[in-house]
Amino acid sequence: MAAARVAAAVVAVFMLAAAASKAVAQPAPNGAAALSGVMEVTDVSVADTANSASAAAANPDEIRNWYNDPFFALSNAPGACPQPLGPRMTKAEADDDAHYRVERGTTCWLAHKCTKPNSYLYDADIAKAIREQFKGDPSLAGASLWITVQRRFVYAEGCAPAAFDRAALERRLAAIPDVDKVFVRLRADPHALPPYKTLPPVR
Repeated sequence: MAAARVAAAVVAVFMLAAAASKAVAQPAPNGAAALSGVMEVTDVSVADTANSASAAAANPDEIRNWYNDPFFALSNAPGACPQPLGPRMTKAEADDDAHYRVERGTTCWLAHKCTKPNSYLYDADIAKAIREQFKGDPSLAGASLWITVQRRFVYAEGCAPAAFDRAALERRLAAIPDVDKVFVRLRADPHALPPYKTLPPVR
């Protein structure tokens, strides 16, 4: 009887571990899914199984915005400007990042610096506020800018003339409610390497 109970316990542990691994391996928007998925490992449906199979069959080299972090063009001036990589990554990189997103996202709340339980939950509202404030803004003339928002950090990347007021852009972005930090990475010289990561060449 004792041996049977031990065997049953071992099987239960393996089943829980497999369910937890599945939940973490399927990240969802804003970095909170890995945490919520672990708390709901008993809610496994046919659709979940199909999604798991689809994810497993995905091209390992495919570059996607797996967590649906806000990423959009704020302005698009004529001329060639390398598009930033932004929040896009491979599936393997997304899986590897899942644990860290949960950890980084909840740090703000644990430190009593956020009212929301995960700092990624602020990103959609921050992105909306940026779009509204800079819509049709003449100060962006001549610049090609992409915005990425991740856990209250704002990244402004792209190309702009040498005379473009980078400091003013940084100040305005930093003034958006709930923004924590701003990083402005712009290329002025069209022949220089961009100061940000770009999409890899198509294989």
